[in-house]
Amino acid sequence: MLNYTKQFINGKWVESHSKKTINIFNPANEEVIAKIAAGDETDVNYAIESANKVENEFRKSSLEYRKEILLKISEVYKRRMEDLINAISMDLGSPISKTKASQVEVGYKHFVTAIEMIDKLQFREQRGNALVMKEAIGTSALITPWNYPANQPATKIASSLAAGCPIILKPSEITPLASIILAEIIEEANIPDGYFNLINGYGNEVGDLLSKSKNIRMISFTGSTDTGAKIMKNATSNFKKVALEMGGKSPLIVLDDQNIEENAELAVMKVMTNSGQICTAATRTLIPENMKEKFYSLVKEKVENLKLQLPNKTESEIGPVVSQKQYDKIQFYINKGIEEGAKILTGGSGKPQGLEKGYFVKPTVFIDVKNNMTIAQEEIFGPVMSIITYNTIDEAIKIANDTEYGLSSYVIGQNLETVRKVAESIDSGTVETNNISKNLTLPFGGYKSSGIGREWGDFGIEEFLEVKAISGYFTTE
Repeated sequence: MLNYTKQFINGKWVESHSKKTINIFNPANEEVIAKIAAGDETDVNYAIESANKVENEFRKSSLEYRKEILLKISEVYKRRMEDLINAISMDLGSPISKTKASQVEVGYKHFVTAIEMIDKLQFREQRGNALVMKEAIGTSALITPWNYPANQPATKIASSLAAGCPIILKPSEITPLASIILAEIIEEANIPDGYFNLINGYGNEVGDLLSKSKNIRMISFTGSTDTGAKIMKNATSNFKKVALEMGGKSPLIVLDDQNIEENAELAVMKVMTNSGQICTAATRTLIPENMKEKFYSLVKEKVENLKLQLPNKTESEIGPVVSQKQYDKIQFYINKGIEEGAKILTGGSGKPQGLEKGYFVKPTVFIDVKNNMTIAQEEIFGPVMSIITYNTIDEAIKIANDTEYGLSSYVIGQNLETVRKVAESIDSGTVETNNISKNLTLPFGGYKSSGIGREWGDFGIEEFLEVKAISGYFTTE
């Protein structure tokens, strides 16, 4: 068993004041694989004090210096990729064959992108006799989710350091191992004490303390909409800035000029990747009514051929979900879909044959789904796909927008003019057309209940900056 019962504060690994620990489970076999510290108020206050002490010096640091810090971190990160892959496979249950590209390499790219974006941002601008400047907001708390335990902390760390903000990282207590390795990476990179701090612990304890503290200037959170709402409420007590990236119920619209056979597999993988535990999952697939029978047949075949296996199997495409709690939640939604009249095309409740141990869920596809059903409106966060039919493009757009969420959406079609029309009409922060992936310089974030603010690239760095105007700074002729 791994023991990570220390916190990383002020450049050192220190004993957690609480002396309490949290068990970390392997979701593939339900066994305890590690213990981490369960931080308390004393730990949090020490971390905040350490970050506050270096706020001004980091804010005033040169852009070249910040680039140097990020470069050092990225170099060590690159060397530790194998450790990150193994950690994520253990505590998240991510298939070892998928973890490198989808989980770990993206984190490295966030650091590289932040270095590039520093040169593109205009931190100082003359307007007449005035100077408009952007400077670091100050000590920032980064609260990250369990489903992407390397690249979610990485994008927030990269942006905040690029801005010149000291950090307190609070990772999920369910999948903390990658963040502990990230702290080791930053320690090896030898950045100044206090610039980065790691506090492990429960969200309703450590997370609450950070979001309420008057000495935290910024909260960057990724996670559920309910938790995001609580953080925002806490933050209003002292008007700290918040950036929230939350849930989604993303539509994938297949237009009627598209070859169904080419897109059945795409539609399946947009839902099933990471066992459906992804906020951008295209959990509502919208297809023309006259194409449904062929599409159903193709999707059923694709889903039933997915390799649902233990994460350490090289051919595994889907592993378990992260916890018993998550497994039970998904089972509730599958049963709710049946109760409300949707039909199961494949999958269903219970565990797959031969995988009774571990939190494995049958990849499930519902048909005859109406958009007002619970499974079409609420985020399931599991390998559950809902197929909804439409008759006109306007109807498809209406269905796509009929949700409280607005994080991501997908449009597939041959007529580019129509694809553009649909993409521009959807209320979501990102729209991916014809399977052209988003690059990391684009803004990532949502509309409505999916969040506030943006991550990635220069947009992510901007979240950690305040804008100041100084009139009379320049003399004019």
